[in-house]
Formats: sequence, C-alpha cells, structure tokens
Amino acid sequence: MNLLRLMPAVLLCLPLIACGGTSTSSSNSSADASATDTTPGKAVADATGEIGRSVKEATDKAREEIAKGNIKISSDKQPRAEITPDGRFLIAGKEVQTTPAQRRQLLDYRGHIAGIAQDGMEIGVAGAKLGANAASEAIKGVFSGDTDGIEKRINAEAEKLEAQAKQLCNRLPAMLASQQALARDLPAFQPYASMDQSDIDDCDTNKVVNR
Repeated sequence: MNLLRLMPAVLLCLPLIACGGTSTSSSNSSADASATDTTPGKAVADATGEIGRSVKEATDKAREEIAKGNIKISSDKQPRAEITPDGRFLIAGKEVQTTPAQRRQLLDYRGHIAGIAQDGMEIGVAGAKLGANAASEAIKGVFSGDTDGIEKRINAEAEKLEAQAKQLCNRLPAMLASQQALARDLPAFQPYASMDQSDIDDCDTNKVVNR
C-alpha cells in the first residue's frame, strides 16, 4: 500500500486538526495536558470514534428493518414483489396464494437474502473503519516517521477485510440454488429469479480489496 494514496483522506482531516489544535501549552501541567490532549492524532481519533458511532446506529437500524420488515425484490418491467417475515409472497401489495411448502421455500430464500445483506453491512462497516484508521495512521506517520510499520498494520487489516468478502461470495451458490428451487415451484416468482451463475463469478472476480 502506498501511503501517498492516503493523502486525500489526510487532507480531509486537516479541518478537524485545525479545530482541535496541535499541542498543549508548555505552561500547562502534565495532568492538564493529559486531560486536554489536542494533538492531531487525538483529533482524528475522536472524529473516527464519532463516525463509528454513527455507522453503528445506521447499521443497527438496517438490521432491525431486515429482520422485521418485508424484503423487497425488483425485476425489470415487473411490479415490486415482497417476502414478509412470515413467508407470504406479495406482488404489488397483493398476496399470492401459496402452499405451506412454498412458504417454507420463501422463508429459506428470504433467509439467504437477509444473511448476505447483513454480512455486506459488516463488510461495509469494516471498510469504513479501515479508511478512517488509515487516515489516522497516516497522520501519525507524518509525525513519527514510522511509515513502514503503518503500512504493515493497514495491510493486515485489509487482508482481514478481503477474507470477509470471500466468505460473502461463498454464500452465493446456496442462495442461487434456493432461488432456482423457488422459481421452479412457485410460477409467480419466476420473473423475479434474476440471479444467475455470472453473479457468483463476478463476485469471485471483484472481491479483492485493492491495497
């Protein structure tokens, strides 16, 4: 990873640094300096923490909506379809009559969608944290000169993120099988079965995290 790539993020943090100041006054006691740390690293760390809290609130709300709300399915030139938490299938707001077996299939397919969506959110949160941490580490590197150590730490985190993305791709074959079975046994669902093998192949191709 070239640290020069982090400079846009560093520049975005400069207003935060300006607001926070660069150092405590030499006349302050060591206790006061500790309590009122306004170094660049501290300013960025505080901003990163606030971003993390905001992201967590948003993802918690999204998880609740996925668990308790209807999962919407769209398809070209088709009215919107939905799968309810109890396995009912709606098209344009109207329920399609289904058998108990079909409802079980709908719930299975819904479970795949929900699981992948939640995993995707986890990867998104991890990516946001990685970006914020990279900016913070880059600023520290400017003052410490430890660019090699920072690069190693950021690359290690990026490798973890890449592993998470791989796990997400690994879930797609089971989702495709569930969709195909549902489309076979519930004709009304067939127009909404738009996923195919190319989606799995594309995920495997694009999952690498650029460093």
